[in-house]
Amino acid sequence: MASLNPLSSNLDLRKAKHLLRRATFNYTKEQLDTFVGMSATDAVNSLTIDSANTLPEPYDPLPTESPDGFWISSSELPNTFDGQSRKRAIITAWWWYNAMQQTTLKHKLAFFLHTSFPVGKDDGVGSATYFYDHINLLDFYAFGNLKTIAKKLPLDNGMLDYLDNTQNNKNNPNDNYAREYLELHTVLKGAQIGPENYTNYTEIDVQQAARVFSGFKKLADRSIIDPDTNIPMGYININQHDTDDKTFSSAFGNQTIIGRETELGAFEELDDFVEMVFAQPETAKAYCRKLYRYFVKSEWSEDVETDIIEPLAEILIANDYEILPVVTTLLSSKHFYDADDGDPTDNIIGSIIKSPLQLLSEISSMFELEYPDPSTNALYYYSNFFQNFIHNRFFRAAGMDLYNPDTVAGYPAYYQEPNFDRYWFSSNTLIGRYRLIESLVEGKNTISGGDIYAKIDTVLFVKNKIANASDPNLLVSEIADLLYPESIDTDRINYFKSFLVDEGFPDYYWTGVWLQYINDNDDTTIRTRLDALIIAMVNAAEFQLM
Repeated sequence: MASLNPLSSNLDLRKAKHLLRRATFNYTKEQLDTFVGMSATDAVNSLTIDSANTLPEPYDPLPTESPDGFWISSSELPNTFDGQSRKRAIITAWWWYNAMQQTTLKHKLAFFLHTSFPVGKDDGVGSATYFYDHINLLDFYAFGNLKTIAKKLPLDNGMLDYLDNTQNNKNNPNDNYAREYLELHTVLKGAQIGPENYTNYTEIDVQQAARVFSGFKKLADRSIIDPDTNIPMGYININQHDTDDKTFSSAFGNQTIIGRETELGAFEELDDFVEMVFAQPETAKAYCRKLYRYFVKSEWSEDVETDIIEPLAEILIANDYEILPVVTTLLSSKHFYDADDGDPTDNIIGSIIKSPLQLLSEISSMFELEYPDPSTNALYYYSNFFQNFIHNRFFRAAGMDLYNPDTVAGYPAYYQEPNFDRYWFSSNTLIGRYRLIESLVEGKNTISGGDIYAKIDTVLFVKNKIANASDPNLLVSEIADLLYPESIDTDRINYFKSFLVDEGFPDYYWTGVWLQYINDNDDTTIRTRLDALIIAMVNAAEFQLM
């Protein structure tokens, strides 16, 4: 039976790898060594410690003759700056850098919130500064409350622009945001019971929700600061707000939200509406299914629905939609580690295809990718390395436009049946995925050409991380134990060993070459072979899974 009971045994390497991959973007040998031997509960709790970002805000190094610099802090209106697309890419570079400096659940949960409340940074969110505020809002509530962020997002400048609610007025209603709020952000549809009508809400509910949201406007100068988050927010234009009562369908018990005629009253209407939506048991189940798909597996049985999803929803409701009690329970459970049935190898560990974001982050952290420091070399980090290569080349070639999903529903990997995470791996994305490690090892863009200003040193990785580097069999096995969810067999070891030892040569050929390098520090021969080995092992099918 699927069980949420805590894992009783301490983490071994296999389970430590599983937790670290699923719960963070920063995947290092040192953190694995720390986790091995810890209880699952203690390991998960260690990932919930909050800390400030290493980089407080992004920096635009262009134009080179007079950089816009810390434009976020400027008193000028956000839309007065040129290069808005560039600045939005810079914000993703800022976010990723901070995610790579900490081993924490926070950034993984912040991205989960993005998949739950998606916006397209280049597809309607407005000026880059509003996207920055939106990212900060997700970050603020990553360890917080789902219901509370659902009350904040209707006044988020980026969301107001992205889903057109800033155009929603009492005499000219626009129900785009109201529809997505119910269909995608909260309770979800449920089974269809008629044209435009679903089990969890009806078309009437969309119309009434739009009336609740009427008059919520973006604020160009960001002068209103939310006292709870210290993040700029939109405002209520009470003259454009529908102040009449709003009566919802039987899906919500025919509840009526009393209309108010003041700005404070409009906020009270919003609060009443969100409380009504979150009082529906299906809302809690919807979030728990999303969390399960994000952290555990894209598909599950009726037993998992009964024994895992529904109890998690009860935990979520009991904690008034605080996210951490649910996530820590799930990540500490027997079920998460596939330890709740007779076959611990058939179900969860290694069952998710890595997103391009996870792929990049794991490679960069495990191999200690050397890239420019944004604090001291902003132009090379933000522009040359991240925007030109990672953002514009790798992510797009690998099928993930970072923070810019193709549709308002988000990335298909997190919602689209029947493929889910298999969308990440296709004939269209294969070259982008495979050429990432080639580019990072060679220090040049093998996708479209040019310098990337970043490089992995495979020799130092092996020298510093692999205990038995002189034995080609143990070297391959130890690297595999770091990179792959499961250990590899002798046939796979022999295949990868062929990149170190030519066919027909004995194993001690590599031993001699390695010891010669240790003695004279001439890495010419071993570097060529280790580069080829690491590229092959990263591009192997085993590394695509987590």
